[in-house]
Amino acid sequence: METVVSGIRSTGNLHLGNYFGALKNFLKMQKENNCFFFIADYHSLTTHPKPADLHANIKQVLSEYLACGIDPEAATVYIQSDVPEVTELYLLLNMNAYVGELERTVSFKEKIRKQPDNINAGLLTYPVLMAADIIIHRAGKVPVGQDQAQHLEMTRRFARRFNSMYGVDYFPEPDAYNFGKKLVKIPGLDGSGKMGKSEGNGIFLADPPGEIRKKIMRAVTDTGPVTPGGKPSVPVENLFTIMSVVSDPSTVEYFREQHSLGVIRYGDMKKQLAEDIIKITEPVRERINRISSDNAYLAKVVAEGAEKARESASRTIREVREIIGYRPF
Repeated sequence: METVVSGIRSTGNLHLGNYFGALKNFLKMQKENNCFFFIADYHSLTTHPKPADLHANIKQVLSEYLACGIDPEAATVYIQSDVPEVTELYLLLNMNAYVGELERTVSFKEKIRKQPDNINAGLLTYPVLMAADIIIHRAGKVPVGQDQAQHLEMTRRFARRFNSMYGVDYFPEPDAYNFGKKLVKIPGLDGSGKMGKSEGNGIFLADPPGEIRKKIMRAVTDTGPVTPGGKPSVPVENLFTIMSVVSDPSTVEYFREQHSLGVIRYGDMKKQLAEDIIKITEPVRERINRISSDNAYLAKVVAEGAEKARESASRTIREVREIIGYRPF
């Protein structure tokens, strides 16, 4: 059975893109592998969140993933800061990570462009902490998107460097988890790119029906008459893509035909799309609210998850310290 590690951003509330994309595969993955799912709350400190916001975000994201089917009985679900062994390995790996290679990472360059007044050491060493998160459990597979490909390659480099420096074959070099088919990509409502929180173009699973309707009605489409037989513009095709995932095929076919004939009313299409999204997300939202209000259950999940994660992590740290030369007298 393969060991798989996946981090969950503590500020990354789930949207339709997550739900129909990677998450569906995560649910399958947890049944077939030894999975560790953790909420990456240390990573979020690079943006200096307020204490109340930090705790609330962790609770919300944990509730959302549990509501969507992540099973703490089938996988190890934990909060990153509950496993101090991660920070020790982070420290040890930092001793063999070089400033030049860290400064060249695409994510670091992008972050310092976005937050020039907050270029902290955590941003620079972000790939090292990510590597520690993964190899602390000696994982062989990591489900990552294209935007994280460079970080995974750096994780492989750090694992390889450790093995080479100490003449051991201890850490595996993890590969990207192959889901076997192309992930579903849900576009945003702004007419460009994928759906995401930072882009402000998403429908979130915790959104109430009224909010979903408002967002969909504001979604970008075309202005002016539709040319019969014309190809849908990118924004309109984006709405058709979302509709193909949440609506009945006959509904999609109807509006495709209306567009082809040049008589489509985008307002009607949006109203239908909103109701179809609500039909799918409302049961999930209700589960999110129920779980987030059950503090005893959440406490049980994270306590048991931390215990299982620390059992794995402490074994790694014990063996790594021995390899490096930290031994008792």
